Amino acid sequence: MTAFKNASAIVTGGASGIGRALCDELAMRGARVFVADIDAGGAEQAAEGIRSSGGCAEPAVVDVSRAGDVEALVERVVAAHGRLDFIFNNAGVGVYGELRDMEISHWDRMVAVNLYGVVHGTMIAYRQMLRQRSGHIVNVASVAGLIPTPVLTAYTATKHAVVGLSESLRYEAAGHGVKVSVVCPGFVWTALFTSATCLHARREDVISQLPIRMKPGPCARAILRGVRRNRAIITVTFEAKLVWRLYRLSPVLVAPFSHALLRKHRRVRFD
Repeated sequence: MTAFKNASAIVTGGASGIGRALCDELAMRGARVFVADIDAGGAEQAAEGIRSSGGCAEPAVVDVSRAGDVEALVERVVAAHGRLDFIFNNAGVGVYGELRDMEISHWDRMVAVNLYGVVHGTMIAYRQMLRQRSGHIVNVASVAGLIPTPVLTAYTATKHAVVGLSESLRYEAAGHGVKVSVVCPGFVWTALFTSATCLHARREDVISQLPIRMKPGPCARAILRGVRRNRAIITVTFEAKLVWRLYRLSPVLVAPFSHALLRKHRRVRFD
């Protein structure tokens, strides 16, 4: 609990899902949370919920695909509290479907939010943390960033990039007192599934086939345990831990999981 007490923290995508749960859990631990989201109403509602429970939170309207938005938020946090202790680059979007069904516009949005959103948050926060010689950057990727995941090919590509960015920067940052972790959850019940674009398939059919068992609250608590322990890669959900362990033993061991995911999708896919 004391690891986060009086710390200043930014959570992008903080209005819903894992981001909202992270805001709630951080505030419960005494952090001063900035709920950053492109959804102004959702950010205000999340911040008000925290304040009504005795926590400290402020909403911030931020489009993470715009570096200027992120920079302005970091400056606001530093002006208010003198430092930035944590940034959780959590905002993300999803497109579910095979590559043959995608348009370039789908890639543009995914790369803008899932990759450049993390790049912006990481680089801008890192500069401030270098000046402080302290801080922790937490980038939320996915188990899809660790193993091949068909039907989520574009999403997987962006999340692999986030993992590579985070693991590489961890080495660079360590000598300057800055910590870097990457979070790789499995399937967690969030708005990412209810709002994701589903190509050539009904969203209800897609969701019904996914092993979604964890809710955002337990996921957020697992993430903060990993952050407190300064874990390089924080895997969450039993399935994510299992397939990541198997993949490290031998990539061929996860092939049945990938084939099964693709078969299930093709059962519900329509032309």
